[in-house]
This record gives sequence, structure tokens and C-alpha cells, in this order.
Amino acid sequence: MFIPFFENLRKAGIPVSLREYLTFLEGMKKGLATHDIEAFYYLARVSMVKDERNIDKFDRAFAASFEGLSEITFDQVLEAVDIPAEWLAKMAEKHLSDEEKAEIEALGGFDKLMETLRERLKDQQGRHQGGNKWIGTAGTSPFGAYGYNPEGVRIGQKESRHQRAVKVWDKREFRNLDDTVELGTRNIKVALKRLRRWAREGAAEELDLDGTIRATAEHGYLDVKTRPERHNAVKVLLFLDVGGSMDPHIKVVEELFSAARSEFKHLEYFYFHNCLYEGVWRDNRRRWDAQTPTHEVLRTYGPDYKCIFVGDASMSPYEIAYPGGANEHWNAEAGQVWLQRAREQWTSNLWINPVPEKYWEYTHSIGMIREIFEDRMVPMTLAGLERGMRELTR
Repeated sequence: MFIPFFENLRKAGIPVSLREYLTFLEGMKKGLATHDIEAFYYLARVSMVKDERNIDKFDRAFAASFEGLSEITFDQVLEAVDIPAEWLAKMAEKHLSDEEKAEIEALGGFDKLMETLRERLKDQQGRHQGGNKWIGTAGTSPFGAYGYNPEGVRIGQKESRHQRAVKVWDKREFRNLDDTVELGTRNIKVALKRLRRWAREGAAEELDLDGTIRATAEHGYLDVKTRPERHNAVKVLLFLDVGGSMDPHIKVVEELFSAARSEFKHLEYFYFHNCLYEGVWRDNRRRWDAQTPTHEVLRTYGPDYKCIFVGDASMSPYEIAYPGGANEHWNAEAGQVWLQRAREQWTSNLWINPVPEKYWEYTHSIGMIREIFEDRMVPMTLAGLERGMRELTR
């Protein structure tokens, strides 16, 4: 019965192997997920998903594989759902707080709720819309979707509406882990880890187990050795575009900035607007009276830094190509001149663009920036960041 599930996983683009599928079947045979739908879900996922970027694809394939309960007779459902009493008690403890238990009035408790569900499945003969008893949509029945009840089992509804469901059968999670979507801070950290370069520095405070064993064997007595802890030694210089067309991307850029600050011990950052010119700044509230000359930045940070620009690269082409083209001040030198100086100083460089890659060809200035950076531009997705981190480690 699980072969269609296996086929759906493959069709969804999940590289599940026959060996992994057999491991899943062995777990089912051992009784690891007999009466618990959540245990069944997690057993299947841990057995057949080896990359967290595929979790959302797995969720969709899982839902597609097991959504056909309407084609099964209610007698078959009752026979299959032989739920032990102790499992019901555990589910009540797991899903209900003391306050929620006190609020349950509709049916008189979780045990009664599940018992009534079984009875309704047995008696109901078809789809039901509205009302307060049958399993269906809308209404005040405790079973179904798009209705309201102070306690209930949500079936066939994509999202929570009242936060009242005791049990949810089809809840998708981890949608932001797909490598084609924009990121949250946690996901960005996963991608940035590829840029790590470990080095031991600081005081010798960490136990050196191998060194202790070796020294003890050589000297004939316990000779404890310590060593400096390992730290991420990579140096990153971050230039962040702010204002104007970047306003819709504030949230995701903030998440990137937060992730970078936690991942890299040696991180320096500056803000700019649209294109790099003769001045940058650290505080947007003082962008006009507390700018740092770009020449000073070029002299201060050595060529061992990894240089990352973050911006939508969406501007007038004149802002890149001509002196005086900047839209807020008179720039004596063209923006492309400053970008070339930055790329010559920090040869390991990258431009991260929050605009989806499929729209890049429609904006002339994005093409100009890509050309200046010799196509070292990546979208702000998990796959894009991983590609960019590989580029920076070359």
C-alpha cells in the first residue's frame, strides 16, 4: 500500500532510494508507528529525507498520498483506526493545557471527543456542509474544517483559524526550507556555514583529547594537554543597500544581517544607497553627517576579506555608468569605478540580490551590475546563497 507513496516522493523530486524505502517498511513492521499519525509521518520523513531542503516537498507528497480517505468506506476507517485508550490519554496530555481542558464543554472531554468521532464516522454516509454534528465544512461541529468549536479535530484545512483544534491531521511545516524560497535567519545560517574557515585562537582552555592520550602514553602518567578553541576565522566585509526600492526587502536583509553577525566573528559592515560611491556609513540616521570615505574603507580592510554586496541592483543606468548620475548627490566618479576598485581590493567578492532571479533580465541596471561582477550575482534563496558561498571559497 505504500508503493504509491514512494512513487509520489520520487515524482516530487526527492532522491529517495529503494534502501531508504525498505528501512521505512522495516520500521513499520517493527511497530514504530502503529497508532500515531505523527509518529508515522516522522518515521517516513526520517527514513526517506536526507536533506532539509526537501522537507516541504516531502510534506506535499505525504499529503497527496494520504488525502484519499473519502474513497474509503467508513467501516474500513474504523477497522484501520483502532486507537488504544492509553494513546488517547497521552494525546490529551500532549495537546491540551490545563486551561484548555477546563474550557472543553462541547462533548465533555477528549476521550468523549474521539469516541464521538468514531461514531460519526460510522453513521455518516456522505459529505456534510454546515451544522453542528456531522464531519464536514463550516458550522459548529467539532469535526472537519472552516467552522468553529471550542474543541475539535481539524480535518482538511490548510491553516488554523481559531487556534482551537485539539488535533490537526494535515499540518504542513518547514515550507521555508525549500531551496527556491526566500529565507529566514535560521536558513541563512545554514547556508553561511559553508563559508567557515576554522582556526584555533585564544587561550589554551579546551581539552586536547588526542594530545592528552599521546602524552600520557609517552610519559607513563596522566599528562593533560589543552589547546585554544576553534573559531571561524573568515573575515567578511558586508555592504548593504538601503532605501528606495530596497524597502520591500528590509525584512529578509535584516535576517541576512542578523545571521551574518552571529556566524562570523570578523564581520565589518557599511550601508550605501543604490550603488557604491565615495562615501558609506554605519548609522542610517547619520548618513549625511557621519559618512566614512570609501577610500578609507579600501585602505583599512585587507585583501583577505570576503566582500559581499547586498542590494536589488535596481536603479537608473546613469547611476552606475556616469559621473553625476547619483540620484541624491553629485558623484564626481561613476559608480562602476568604485565597484571596480572594491573588486580589485577584495578579489573574493559577491553580489546577493533579493529580487527573484527570473526577473533579473527585465531590469537594465541588474544586467550592468552582473557584468561588472563577472556574473557573481546570486538570488537570496538557500540554493543561491550556497552557490555564492562556494564561489567565495574558491
